[in-house]
Amino acid sequence: MTPIPAIAQNGPTGIAFAYAAEQGSGMCTGGNPTATLDCAREKCTESGALAADCARIAWCFPAGWSFVVGVMHKEGIHWSEFSCGWPSREAALAAAEVRCDLAHREYIQDCVVGGLWDEDGNEVAVE
Repeated sequence: MTPIPAIAQNGPTGIAFAYAAEQGSGMCTGGNPTATLDCAREKCTESGALAADCARIAWCFPAGWSFVVGVMHKEGIHWSEFSCGWPSREAALAAAEVRCDLAHREYIQDCVVGGLWDEDGNEVAVE
């Protein structure tokens, strides 16, 4: 057998999110799920959250388009919900619209897109 040389990854990358309710969040991109989730957790702590509170929320490979929505319960508590792996900007925004459809979430008073990332992990404006 002839050894095959290693090839650098030029293809798709993954995306990971970590979140600590009411404290902070973190996002990283990379090819290894464990390392990328660890990176997201570290960034969550850099935003002021305790490491023990930074839960690994999502990993998608390939990353696709991703979003976070901010949700406000009628009783005043709030949290973020993350979703990744969408094939396009339009698909991600349509999914966020469904997630925020208050007709199906009667206990929610408000829900808005708080962040949108492209397939390379770059944050893009929500219009």
